[in-house]
Amino acid sequence: MTKSVSERAPRGPDAPGPWLAGIGVLAVEADPREPFVRLPDPTTKVIVRSEGRGRPTLLVSGPHVRATYHEGKRDVSCVEVRLAPGATRPLLGVPAVDLVGRIVPLGALPGPAARRLAYELGRLEPEEVAGRLADVLPDRLPTAADGARAALLRAAVTALSVRSGRTPGHVGKVARELAVSERELRKLFSDGVGLSPKHYARIDRVRAVLAHATELAPAELAAVTGYYDQSHMTSDFRNPKSARDPRLPFTAPYLETTWPSCPEQPPAAPCSPRSEPGC
Repeated sequence: MTKSVSERAPRGPDAPGPWLAGIGVLAVEADPREPFVRLPDPTTKVIVRSEGRGRPTLLVSGPHVRATYHEGKRDVSCVEVRLAPGATRPLLGVPAVDLVGRIVPLGALPGPAARRLAYELGRLEPEEVAGRLADVLPDRLPTAADGARAALLRAAVTALSVRSGRTPGHVGKVARELAVSERELRKLFSDGVGLSPKHYARIDRVRAVLAHATELAPAELAAVTGYYDQSHMTSDFRNPKSARDPRLPFTAPYLETTWPSCPEQPPAAPCSPRSEPGC
C-alpha cells in the first residue's frame, strides 16, 4: 500500500446484522508511483466506484483466489460492502460460485433481484449503500429454511477460519460437528461462498499469515494459523513471476497484474466463472 492509496472504514449502519461482513473505502488521492497488493479474498462485494465528478458505478466483485498487483488511478475511490456467507443469492439472485473471479456491473446480473437492487442503490450516495443493504437483506430471505441453511454455513465458515486463541478445524471434523456430510457442506459453500470449504480455509489462512507475518516466527505462525508445519505454509506462498511482497520473508501467493486499484468496468467478454479460478 502506498502513501497515495488509502484504505479506511467508513461510517456504516448502526446494526448491520449478520449479512454484511464489513465495509471499507479504497481511495487514490494522488498520482500513485508504486503498485500495491490486493490479497486473495473469499468474499463477494458490492462496490460503488467513483471517478472524479462522474456518476458512481455499481459493481459486483466475486471471490478472488489469486493475489494481484494493482496500479492506482488518480481521483478514484471505491466503497466496498462485503457480503457475509450466504447473502449473495438472496441479495443478487445468483449463487456465489457464478461470480468467482469476476467483476461485473450490478445491473448486468441475470434476474430481477440484481436489476431492482441496482435501481435502488443507484439513487443513493455511496456512503448510504451499506445501510440500504442492511435494510433490504432480511426481507429477501424467502423462507425460514433458507435462514437455517445460512446460519449453518456461517457456523462452518467460523469453524474453518483462523480466530484468536484457536486453530481452524479440518473440513471433515467441522462437517461431523455440524451433523452434515462433507458433500452437503461443499454444496453449501458453493452456493453461499463460491469456493469449496478447503479452498476457503486455504485463502483464510493465507490472509491470516499476511496479517501477522511481522509478529511471529515462521514456525509459530504456521502453527497458530492451522498449517501442518512451516514447509506447508511456505508452499502456499509461491510466485511464478518471482515478485515479492515486502511484508514477507517469502514470496506472495499467485501475484498477477489484473485490475487497477478500484475495479474498472469489466471487459466486454468476462471470463467464465467455471473456468480457471484466477481468470
